[in-house]
Amino acid sequence: MSKAAKAPEPVKTEELPFEDALKRLEGIVESMESGDLPLETLLTRFEEGTKLATVCQAKLAAAELKIQQLEKDSTGDLVLKPASPDLTNED
Repeated sequence: MSKAAKAPEPVKTEELPFEDALKRLEGIVESMESGDLPLETLLTRFEEGTKLATVCQAKLAAAELKIQQLEKDSTGDLVLKPASPDLTNED
């Protein structure tokens, strides 16, 4: 079995740190682009890649919201202000 066809170990994608999820996603893309994978493996990798992409997007959105909430206090230090209700319920 070639390195590209070796199945990655199952991991709960929601629990991965952003950098690990992105690295795993990049690995999946590389293995899919190799053209050496059977269709079933491609579909499995595509499904995992889709989940990882969603996780990465969610983590980036959360980080962006946190950055937007930072403000300076009276001493000039950055503090996290509470999220406004309209930002937390984007359903």
